[in-house]
Amino acid sequence: MSFPRIASVRALVARGGGADYHDQGGGHWIDGQIATPMSIYPEYRATRSSFGLNVLGTVVVEVEAEDGTIGVGTSTGGPPAAWLVEHHLSRFVEGKRPDELELMWDQMWRASMFYGRKGLAVNAISAVDLAVWDLLGRLRQEPVHAMIGGAVRNEISFYATGPRPDLAKEMGFIGGKMTLVHGPAEGDEGLRRNVENAAEMRSRVGDPAEFFLAYDCWMALTVEYTLRLVEALRPYQLKWVEEFLPPDDYAGYAEVRRRAPNDLLLTTGEHEWTRWGFRQLIDNRCCDIIQPDVNWCGGLTELLKIAAYASAHGVLVVPHGSSVYSYHFVVTRHESPFAEFLMMAPDAASVVPMFTPLLTGEPVPERGRIKASALDRPGFGVELDRSLELERPFPR
Repeated sequence: MSFPRIASVRALVARGGGADYHDQGGGHWIDGQIATPMSIYPEYRATRSSFGLNVLGTVVVEVEAEDGTIGVGTSTGGPPAAWLVEHHLSRFVEGKRPDELELMWDQMWRASMFYGRKGLAVNAISAVDLAVWDLLGRLRQEPVHAMIGGAVRNEISFYATGPRPDLAKEMGFIGGKMTLVHGPAEGDEGLRRNVENAAEMRSRVGDPAEFFLAYDCWMALTVEYTLRLVEALRPYQLKWVEEFLPPDDYAGYAEVRRRAPNDLLLTTGEHEWTRWGFRQLIDNRCCDIIQPDVNWCGGLTELLKIAAYASAHGVLVVPHGSSVYSYHFVVTRHESPFAEFLMMAPDAASVVPMFTPLLTGEPVPERGRIKASALDRPGFGVELDRSLELERPFPR
């Protein structure tokens, strides 16, 4: 099959939710007191926006073929990522065929290695890569999941991330991941409150076999604090604790895995990038589940490599957030038994599209599930909401 070549790459930015789901208005649970690496400073403890978690905003990449077909990809990165896309990465995409995904990815990666490898630069690569996958699916009139092997199940089951797992259970989700509120700087009293919160939620949701609980620790803890926490949590039978150390502390993760109870899963990878970073997590036996975010880790092209390595080593892959961009992956992999859904309603009391208001046609779980058939539209099956105030800050 012959394809029109890629004629242009454009990078747009948006504020107020979307791919940067931390970019919310006041009163949203995601900006409440949640343990972070900055929790050691009292003045940055009450909200995450106080230290700038929402400063970047969303970057949207449009990749347009010669025939006018447009693919869309997203990431966190705002204007800095948009500049990289327009003035550096675009040269490795424009003029290529949309099916030259490996060539484009490898050239973007190698060319940005001197300043990239992780973080913002790979976020930008991810947005471009996802846009090309979306374009290729639209040109082939196939959903992305069909192009990477096809669905292995009829539906995806979801757990919910937010402050009210009890409400998530009522909505039909299979589990609930809570945000840890208090970090090590708050001492024994903070630890006691973290455990009390888990105990309260366990009493509300009931049998662990029917609904699981987990704690997201968002890079905020130390090895010894983590071990104290997981020991205190044992009566409440949490399924896992997540990202409890800074992402680069591979030795610390391995130590916690050696010393923590074996009936508790350890997870991380939300803030890890590319196959090389995940190889460190897997080879050093840092965790039981890896959680790459396809909008950040290098896009779908790289996620497929990460997942293949994890599968060969018996490590589960449960992507972080990322809406339809991960759903098409999860539905094709036995090693991804369920998916995450971020509760983006400000009070976590209802189900709204995860990337609201950025995308239209975004499927949402009904009773905690999405049918595989809901993903059968070409590409990723969503459209950019053109009614939004989207800006192209660095037009060429």
